[in-house]
Amino acid sequence: MTIDIRDILAWPGGDNSTDTVLSGVHLNLTALENWNYTLYSNGTLSNGTKCYLTFEPYAPALIFPNGTFVNATQCWHPVYPIGARAGTGLGFAVAFGLGLVLTLVALNKHGKLHLPSEKRFHPIGRRWQWYWAIWTCATALISLFTNIDVDRYYLPEIPIVLTCFFWYLMQIGAIACTWEAVRHWGSWMERQFIDPDPFRLRQEGRRYWVELIIPLFAYLFMWLNFFIVVPRSWTKIEHQRYPEQIITDAKPTATDNRFKSAPFFLFTTWLITVFSLWHSIRHYCPRNRGIINRTIGLFKFTPTRFMLIIPLAFIIPLYQAMAAWNFTWSPLNIKGKPEAIYPGGYAPSLLIVLIQAIYGLTSPNEDRELIRQRRERGHILDAEMGIQRKPAWWRRVNEAPAPNMTMRDRIMRNVREIGGGGPTARNLKESIHTRAAESKPRPTPNGPASPGDVEMVSIPSPEHVVGVTGPIAPGDFAAARQTATRYANMTPSAASRQSELMMDGPRETVPPPPPYSDRPPAVGETGRNDSVASMSPSINSPPAQIRSMLDV
Repeated sequence: MTIDIRDILAWPGGDNSTDTVLSGVHLNLTALENWNYTLYSNGTLSNGTKCYLTFEPYAPALIFPNGTFVNATQCWHPVYPIGARAGTGLGFAVAFGLGLVLTLVALNKHGKLHLPSEKRFHPIGRRWQWYWAIWTCATALISLFTNIDVDRYYLPEIPIVLTCFFWYLMQIGAIACTWEAVRHWGSWMERQFIDPDPFRLRQEGRRYWVELIIPLFAYLFMWLNFFIVVPRSWTKIEHQRYPEQIITDAKPTATDNRFKSAPFFLFTTWLITVFSLWHSIRHYCPRNRGIINRTIGLFKFTPTRFMLIIPLAFIIPLYQAMAAWNFTWSPLNIKGKPEAIYPGGYAPSLLIVLIQAIYGLTSPNEDRELIRQRRERGHILDAEMGIQRKPAWWRRVNEAPAPNMTMRDRIMRNVREIGGGGPTARNLKESIHTRAAESKPRPTPNGPASPGDVEMVSIPSPEHVVGVTGPIAPGDFAAARQTATRYANMTPSAASRQSELMMDGPRETVPPPPPYSDRPPAVGETGRNDSVASMSPSINSPPAQIRSMLDV
C-alpha cells in the first residue's frame, strides 16, 4: 500500500541567504527558521501550531521578526467552491425548512385545547411528536448548513465535527418522533375507547403497567445512544488533512467500538415502538382469532402513516451501523460518497417529518373529533328513545329564551320585537281600543243590558285581541276610557299589594295581632279558666278501664 505523505520542501532561493520567495513575495528566512516554520508540498506553511496558505491570492505579504504575518490566510479557510456534497445538502436544507414550517402549523392545530384537560390524558402528551419533529428539523438544518464548509475548507476543521455532531442528534430526534407518534396513537385510541364509559378500562393491571413502563425503556435506549456517541473527543475526526492522517487518526476513530454499538440502542428503541403499536392494536381494536387472522388484523388496523414511517425509522439505525463499519459511506468522511450519505443518512428523517406534517394538516384536532363523536352518540341515543332534537334556529324562531339570558335581556328583546317609541304607543292604543270594543255591553234578547251586567263582562284574552283586525269606530273611545278606568279600579295598587304580601293570613278574615305590653296580664285576660270547679268532673268520673296495651 502506498502512503502519500506530505513532502517537506526546501526554501526557494531569494536575493541573499536570509531571503526566500513564496508566490513572488520576499520573506525573511531568518524569522521563518527562528519560529520553526516548514514549507510543505500541499502549499502550506506551518510550525505545528499555526498554518498559513502560500499560494496566490492567499500568500502572506510580510513576516515580522516576532513571527507574525501581514495579510496571511490560515489553512482552515473556505477557499474551494461548493461541491456535490454541499450542493445536495442545500437542497435537503430547503426541504427540512419546509418541514419545519408545516410542523409548526400542525403543532398549532393539534396543540390547542377545546375540552377541559383530563388528569389521565395530559395535553403535552399529544404535542411531543411535534416537538421531536421540530428538534429533527432544527438539528438537520444546522448539520446541513455547516456541511457547506466541509467542501469549501482547504484543510478540514470544525465544520466536519459540527455536521456529524448534529447529524447524530437528528437521528435520535427522528426515532423519538416515530416513537411518540405510535405511543400517542395508542393513547388516543384509549381515550376514544373510554369516552363513552370512563370505567370501562381501569388504571391497573398488566395493560396499565405496560403502558407506564415501556416509555421509560424507549427513552432509556435513546439516551444510551446519545451518551455513547456524543460525549467524546471529536478532534481526531478533523485529522483528514492528508492520507496518512486519515488512516492513523480519522478512520479508527470513526469506526471504533462506541460508534459500532450505538446503532443497536436505536434498533432496540425501534423494536419497542413496534411492540407499542402491537399492544395498542391488541387492546383497543377488534380482536381476531388465530395467528393468521391476528397477523392480518395487525396490518389492517395499523394507520397508513405508520406503515410508512416505521420502515423509514428502521433505516436510521441500519445506515448508522453501516457507516460505523464502512468509513467510505460514513458522513464523518469528508470525501464520503453523497449518493450514500443523503439517501441513507438524511432522507429517512426528512420523509418521517414530512409524513407527520401532512398527517397533522389533514387530520382534525382530537378534542374536536371527540366532540363530534359525542354528538353522534347523542343523536343515536335520541333516535332510540324517540327524541327528535330541534335545530339551533328553532329556539330563536319560537321565541324561546336562551338559557343564560337574564330577565332584563328578555324584556329588551320583547321591546325590540314590538318596537319602541311611537310604534309602542300605537300598539298599546290599538290593544286598548280592541279590548274596549269587545267588552262593550251588547243588547240581550230580553232587552238592553243593565248597568249591573257590565261587571260580568269577561275580559278578553290576548289571543282574542290579536285576532281582531277590523277598524275601531270613533264612538268607541268613550267606552274605551270607561273600560280603562274600570281596569284601574279593579287592579290593586302597588301599596296594597305590598301590604297584602306582608300579612300573615287573608286580609279579610285575619285581624292584625295585638300590640305587646310591658305590664303583667290581669286576672281573666289570659283566656284560661282558673276555677277549681272545673276539675270536679275528672275527679268524680270513674277511672278509665285499660283493656290492652294498645290503650296505653
